[in-house]
Amino acid sequence: MEDIFQWCKEGNALQVRVWLDDPEHDMNQGDDHGFSPLHWASMKGHIKLVEMLLLRGARVNATNMGDDTPLHLAVANGHKEIVGILLRQRADLNFTNEHGNSPLHYACFWGYANIAEELVHQGAKVSIANKYGDTPLDKTRGNLAKVLHDIAIENGQDLKKIKFKDQSWLGMKTRSRDATLSRHKGINFKDLDLKQMVADTHSGTTYRGRWQNNDIVAKILKVRDITARISRDFNEEFPKLRIFSHPNILPVIGCCNQKLVVISQYMPLGSLYDVLHEGSGGIVVDNAQALKFAIDIARGMAFLHSLERTIPEYFLNSRHVIIEEDLTARLNMADAKFSFQEKGRIYYPAWMSPEALQKKITDRNWEASDMWSFAILLWELATREVPFPDQSPMEVGMRIALEGLRISLKPGISPHLSKLIRICMNEDPGKRPKFDMVVPILDKMTR
Repeated sequence: MEDIFQWCKEGNALQVRVWLDDPEHDMNQGDDHGFSPLHWASMKGHIKLVEMLLLRGARVNATNMGDDTPLHLAVANGHKEIVGILLRQRADLNFTNEHGNSPLHYACFWGYANIAEELVHQGAKVSIANKYGDTPLDKTRGNLAKVLHDIAIENGQDLKKIKFKDQSWLGMKTRSRDATLSRHKGINFKDLDLKQMVADTHSGTTYRGRWQNNDIVAKILKVRDITARISRDFNEEFPKLRIFSHPNILPVIGCCNQKLVVISQYMPLGSLYDVLHEGSGGIVVDNAQALKFAIDIARGMAFLHSLERTIPEYFLNSRHVIIEEDLTARLNMADAKFSFQEKGRIYYPAWMSPEALQKKITDRNWEASDMWSFAILLWELATREVPFPDQSPMEVGMRIALEGLRISLKPGISPHLSKLIRICMNEDPGKRPKFDMVVPILDKMTR
């Protein structure tokens, strides 16, 4: 395998850029010790690489095997400019590693006064104790302890010591992904340990299981007769779903051709639909979290639209968006529809545009149709309701296509969001915005 980690250590920006341009490459994978490319670039002080990786969607709070984030490593090596870049990307200031050390512990221990002062100004807590009972102030030398103490008091910090709490096994950490996941395409069905059926839908039966010490879900496609042609089409189409290069897309890891199985990572919270309407994980989706989900989805769709239009086809709705434990929303490529799967059948028409329900795939503007679906998702996130729950899918599809059935914008939805939903649902497909235009609008709403 090309050594992305070595290139990040060396600061080889050209090789890294070429590597990132391949959608099958996973920038959030970790090496044997869990160091992601961003970990190495931050540790070695390569500013341009750090900026490039973050721009492409590298996870700012990914952890290695010792629970260090890129911010820990940038601080420990005195890279003040990179610390600033990571903080602007909302790196967690008070994240603690396996020893209970925050980035501020490292700044104090190594005597990086300027970095330590900046961290405390930005909200780093001076009272966090590591597993040995030491706070950052206990690690300082000379006058720095008083300076940091005074800044903390000025910023209203409570100086009562915060005892060490081991969070390593509580699902609180975002591990860099196993680097082996992106290296496999064809997988032997006998190597899968399928334990529990988690869903049975029109398109396939999904099982939770294990493969190569990874938690996975395996979706066995429902096909009446696996002919030689279907097997060939499956082999040609599934690699297009191996999109590892964007944090808001959940790729298909590999497939089993014997039974038409697509395999992806297991996410315990399930789909956005499960979180919003089934109470999965007990997550409270307030307006701020709803906007974050919307931004994640818009970024994923913008990236998908930047690629060549592919078959299998991805239809955007809340059932086809997966929520990670850190509440990142990701488009689930395992839910894409293969060319041989029930042509002409539509199962979730409530999220589809009128022209998508009326026209052939080849005759419609797919980007504009996706934007309509995104508008329905925005409405769903704002209201926490399912669109048209009292009508059958067939009735909903017919009425949207032929009778002008539309969602109603309720008074409780913010004026800015209501306006955006209307724009995204313009009856003229040519007047709907593109996703790269919507992302900055949503970003502005979060401020």
